[in-house]
Amino acid sequence: MVAKQPNELTALEALSQIRAGTLTSEALVAACLRRIEERESTVGAWNFLSPEQALDAARGSDKVASDGPFRGLPVAVKDIFDTADMPTAYGSPIYEGYRPPSDASSVALVRAAGGVILGKTVSTEFAYFKPGKTANPHNPAHTPGGSSSGSAAAVADFMTPLAFGSQTVGSIIRPASYCGVVGYKPSYGLIDRTGVRPLADTFDTVGVLTRSVPDAAYFVSVLSRRPTLRLDGELEAPPSIGVCPTHEWPAADEDAAAALETAARLASDAGGQVRETVLPELFAVLGEAQGLIVDYETANSAAYELAFHRDNVSKTFLDRAEAGLAYTADQYDDALCVVARAQTGLDAAMDGVDVLLCPSSQGQAPEGLGTTGDPIFNRMGTALRAPCVNIPGLSGRSGLPVGVQVMGRMKDDRRTLAVGNWLHGILRRG
Repeated sequence: MVAKQPNELTALEALSQIRAGTLTSEALVAACLRRIEERESTVGAWNFLSPEQALDAARGSDKVASDGPFRGLPVAVKDIFDTADMPTAYGSPIYEGYRPPSDASSVALVRAAGGVILGKTVSTEFAYFKPGKTANPHNPAHTPGGSSSGSAAAVADFMTPLAFGSQTVGSIIRPASYCGVVGYKPSYGLIDRTGVRPLADTFDTVGVLTRSVPDAAYFVSVLSRRPTLRLDGELEAPPSIGVCPTHEWPAADEDAAAALETAARLASDAGGQVRETVLPELFAVLGEAQGLIVDYETANSAAYELAFHRDNVSKTFLDRAEAGLAYTADQYDDALCVVARAQTGLDAAMDGVDVLLCPSSQGQAPEGLGTTGDPIFNRMGTALRAPCVNIPGLSGRSGLPVGVQVMGRMKDDRRTLAVGNWLHGILRRG
């Protein structure tokens, strides 16, 4: 068995070795930087990178040798998170070279816990639909998804073990599916959003991208100050899983359908109690309501840029903002009511199951870098403010990754992560 290079370790593997004295933060960060140097011209995951700055931070971590929970681990930061010592452009030319006065709270927590900020990863413009330069590391002719494009690609390509993402529609789960990594969108509000560029406040959620579910659980347990999220053992019994194609099922292609069927079959073969779950009709209009709310609030959050820098805002973003401006307050309030009713009805819809198993995406990453794909299968989980985890391990007809999505009840993140980890192990064994 070939030994892993330091940059190929999961975060918890690397942390264990650092604490044992068999790996230094400097060696880990240097390995990540070498991988970036080899692959960045193809993948384009980074918007800002200072190798000297990252190595200095790693050496400082080794010198202090604190026992912080992120001791010496490199972390990539999506470029809508403020960083006091690195530019934050929010995916827009308007803010090229902008230096915020302070870190986002989540970034500050990483530093305080002993983590090393490796650099800033590419985001779509203001975390909406206009793509950046990033390509899918599995096939650079295909999109990595968005808006957490650079974070998903960097984790998938072994440039970093941990990366920040955010999700307002499908910005963590979809790129995680396309790039074949774990993407975890926690329950709404679990991680503080201070210092993260807002898009639509009703749904904006800070999350993470990693290569293992325990890494994601550990990362968020520190950021949320909830140590009970950490996965420290196997499930006591196989879970009860509701296979839920959702009302958007006609949008799934052959690869997404095969992935859901395969995951359900393997879970059943492993002892899981697997049954079909059909959501009430109310959920059929949830995606439309979610989209209206996002566009309405986007027009508000970008008021400054639309009023004073309109020429530097993309047509893609302008179209969504103008759609939002065209909606009336009554339409917005009605959409909020649809979402609130669905949130209230989720527990009943999930009666008898621990989690729902849903598609993460329409299928493999689409060819071309002009779009980031359709988030149609992500709107529901985001609208419900529920914990969602993309589970990798399956692939489509051309060999590109296709994930499946485990969704839990609001604030039931620990169970959702535990079931996701159980399923990930099954899919890897195949």
